[in-house]
Amino acid sequence: MLFFRKKNTATPADLLAFMSTDIHSHLVPGVDDGVPDVKTSLHFIEQLQAMGIRKIVTTPHVMMDRYPNSAGTLTDPYRQVQQELARRNNSLPFHFAAEYYLDEQFVPLMQQPLLTISGNMVLVEISFMSAPPQLAQWLFDIQAAGYQPVLAHPERYGYYHANISQYEQLKHQGCLLQLNLLSLTGYYGKHVQQTAEKLMAARLPDLIGTDLHHEKHLRAIAGIAQNTKLRKVLEAYPFGNAAL
Repeated sequence: MLFFRKKNTATPADLLAFMSTDIHSHLVPGVDDGVPDVKTSLHFIEQLQAMGIRKIVTTPHVMMDRYPNSAGTLTDPYRQVQQELARRNNSLPFHFAAEYYLDEQFVPLMQQPLLTISGNMVLVEISFMSAPPQLAQWLFDIQAAGYQPVLAHPERYGYYHANISQYEQLKHQGCLLQLNLLSLTGYYGKHVQQTAEKLMAARLPDLIGTDLHHEKHLRAIAGIAQNTKLRKVLEAYPFGNAAL
């Protein structure tokens, strides 16, 4: 299943309407490798809104050895964005959760309430280098604590590419899968794109997100307007975002 770029005269106002709710982005200013300031955050939010996004749950990194974030560190910069949205009379629902990095330092975090993207859904990510041997146990522990794990961008973990059954195993372990929108454009490379396409063909992803960090991401997202075939595929796929 290959996607080719074609000229599309449709306006971008409905570009992301199929998604409706973006559940993965980095729009809390100055807390991770996402937006650096409130001005940039507002610009990105308004651009997503112009493309058809109707709700944003932004997910800054919680990675204790690099981005030791918590509700305490995130609330003030988030409120600055909320206040500026209100000043502009923009009523777009904008909330924050987190993208938790699963390692040994995550385990103690479950002693406190986790930041959820919707209901009991918790967005998590794992190492890009190698599959953590404790992953099955961590997924079990998350569920035992009353949460639904959602694995961010599974198509980007190269060690899973050779065997799609490993993704099926994650689903069997009770983990939902969240695809990155730009993976389908080749933004992260050919192998990631091919894996994303295979996952969609197998109907394995449950949710989709922009994973928006910076201007280059935003331009690449806008470029999907010219990819008629990909837009049709995205609009036909039963992502669960709209229900969140």
